[in-house]
Amino acid sequence: MATLQSLAFSPALSHTSHHPRSLLASRIVHQSAGSSFNGQRLCLSRSRFTTNIKNQKVSRLCIMMVQPKIQFIQGTDEQTIPDVKLTKSRDGTNGMAIFRFDQPSVFDSSGEVGDITGFYMIDEEGVLTSVDVNAKFVNGKPAGIEAKYIMRTPRDWDRFMRFMERYANSNGLQFVKS
Repeated sequence: MATLQSLAFSPALSHTSHHPRSLLASRIVHQSAGSSFNGQRLCLSRSRFTTNIKNQKVSRLCIMMVQPKIQFIQGTDEQTIPDVKLTKSRDGTNGMAIFRFDQPSVFDSSGEVGDITGFYMIDEEGVLTSVDVNAKFVNGKPAGIEAKYIMRTPRDWDRFMRFMERYANSNGLQFVKS
């Protein structure tokens, strides 16, 4: 949402109204019952001012603004906020994130929706996935989930950190150095 506001009101866009091209922005897309999309669409149109409107061609650029979320079953958002621990190699080439969920909401809906299929971190850039997911049981009842996400390159680390920054901002989290 902050990206949407800063783009819509940036000086670079506001001065284009007197040029032959203009940018028109934005409308909100509501979540439909059959879709797990929960975000906003930003549509930018470029139009040419001509006297013959029938021959006018309009091109559109649409950017999806997706709320960052975590899922264990595709299409079902996890409501529990995890405890996340990060490790990084001394040379900075690889690292690992360990997510611990106490009493995750996926246990409440897994019987109705299906089995846990993996660990999915979803944001506007795409999906980060891992299959390293372990459930913990206490007295035969599910108590928690631990998921590991391994980053093998500095590029993977940077992508993961962008997701975590968005997820933290969305959920009011902060980084605590141990």
